[in-house]
Amino acid sequence: MKSPLFDGCNVGEENMEKKDIKSLTLAELQEELSGLGEKPFRAKQCYEWMHKKLVRGFDEMTNLSKDFREKCGNTYQYTALRIVDRQQSKLDGTNKFLFELADGNMVESVWMRYKHGNSVCISSQVGCRMGCGFCASTLDGLERNLTASEMLDQIYAITLETGERVSNVVVMGTGEPLDNYDHLLRFIRLLSDENGLHISQRNITVSTCGIVPKMYELAEEGLQITLALSLHAATDEKRRQLMPIANRYSIEELMAACSNYFHKTGRRITFEYSLVGGINDSDEDAEALSRLAGTLCCHTNLIPVNPIKERKFVQSEALRIVSFKNKLEKNKINVTIRREMGRDIDGACGQLRRRHMNAHKETDGVKDVFHN
Repeated sequence: MKSPLFDGCNVGEENMEKKDIKSLTLAELQEELSGLGEKPFRAKQCYEWMHKKLVRGFDEMTNLSKDFREKCGNTYQYTALRIVDRQQSKLDGTNKFLFELADGNMVESVWMRYKHGNSVCISSQVGCRMGCGFCASTLDGLERNLTASEMLDQIYAITLETGERVSNVVVMGTGEPLDNYDHLLRFIRLLSDENGLHISQRNITVSTCGIVPKMYELAEEGLQITLALSLHAATDEKRRQLMPIANRYSIEELMAACSNYFHKTGRRITFEYSLVGGINDSDEDAEALSRLAGTLCCHTNLIPVNPIKERKFVQSEALRIVSFKNKLEKNKINVTIRREMGRDIDGACGQLRRRHMNAHKETDGVKDVFHN
């Protein structure tokens, strides 16, 4: 039997022209509803229904009058993503969700259970335009940014579906978060708001491939989130082989931005380093990474790359990964190897969405054959 979240999506194309009520702060909602002649406490009730009780539509706000709910339905868009697919790993219990948005686009999220609590990795865009060579998310380019409510509802829908609280949120799924800067900031502030899920900003991680000007902006926002830099190579030459963004911003510029972020926020930077066999996993690469990491207050996270069929890159051998880690540790670098999660369920960013997209293309192709 399917979950109720699979069966209905309280969205539609006509709603896209309405104001997005779930992306409003409590203060903004109070102002909005006062314009409809409602008292301030009504906004607090409505806000809690959306962000604490996580209801899927105005009809579920049972302590609000029917007239008020109808008025809201006629005035505002209510984001409630529909679960299209859910895969569960037989290896580690990781769950991968594919969500449909109001316009028919799809995004992925991953739910992971750890000893320290449940983590959700969410998407910030439909597709991505960064072009990183080992990532499935970017193969079809960028379709559009996600709104704050579409980012939030990935967490809300998963919380309802699993029946378990989310403790940690990582914005590291499909998309480049700093390429969707304004919606990202609104999402973080709503997620950490004490009137909602109230997830500590210290338990929120935002990953970037290195958009330097936005890294400087983020350092001025007064947030306490963790910033993770997708580094993946310790020299400009090698980084350009893997990441087009490296043609715009040098390693030197990145390190200056990371140093500034730490000094402004007091928050340690995380280096994400995907190990690609024969490309960036040599002892020389480890020495170069040690020199970079040794200049900053940072943690280095080694990631065995998850191969995708559209790219030639392969994962480093297990012994090479361990050797790389040992070399960093000998140089007194704080390092871990990321535990591989969901390898048997299209676990890497963009894989599940792309598989569904290709399946639809094949189906459409069959339809065209019969129609022609």
